[in-house]
Amino acid sequence: MSKTAVAIRHVHFETLGTFESVLTEAGYEVSYLDAGKDALTIDAAAPDLLVMLGGPIGVYETDTYPVLLDELALIRARLASGKPLLGICLGAQLIASALGAKVAATGIKEIGFSPLTLTEQGALSPLRHLEGVPVLHWHGDAFAIPAGAVHFASTSLCATQAFALGPSVLGLQFHPEADTTHDLEPWLIGHAAELAGAKIDPRAIREDARRYGPALANAARAMFAEWLAAAT
Repeated sequence: MSKTAVAIRHVHFETLGTFESVLTEAGYEVSYLDAGKDALTIDAAAPDLLVMLGGPIGVYETDTYPVLLDELALIRARLASGKPLLGICLGAQLIASALGAKVAATGIKEIGFSPLTLTEQGALSPLRHLEGVPVLHWHGDAFAIPAGAVHFASTSLCATQAFALGPSVLGLQFHPEADTTHDLEPWLIGHAAELAGAKIDPRAIREDARRYGPALANAARAMFAEWLAAAT
């Protein structure tokens, strides 16, 4: 019987990216639920892995986007189950919020490629595969590290880039999963207004993706595969 991975998706082009091949190679059947379209009434403990993906809305905008309340309820139930849970960008912010940590706008946009600075604990974690590798960032909000969680990474623009709560919960503010070699254009098109507002030239991101994309894909797959094996 194959294992199952369910990813909660907020915009169609922000998918599991390069992580999906890791899952299929490990024998997982992968499926997506689209927040705001599909009912999020699944049994939170049923999938072998639950992934909360990124998106352009804020955790604190529950009045404007009430689907966030459904996601927070799903995450709390998943946390109670003790089964593996991965959050990326908005997904990590949702996990942090469900754990009682503050999520807020930073006042700046961290968009583009830059390397992480790993903490001592981060250098001993699966994130060590990403050391020295420029990763893709795309956010304007950030989470505080939840109580009981371990802080793994930072950048000059965001002190809280990653946390873990035990071996089975991982929150990543950055986007290691993004397949920037093959699937970057939908990101640039879909976030065109955000890029223009932040005065960021998409051509610079495209050029950096050509330069850093292959190394990022290899390092990110290694990181995710190691975390997945330990989490499950």
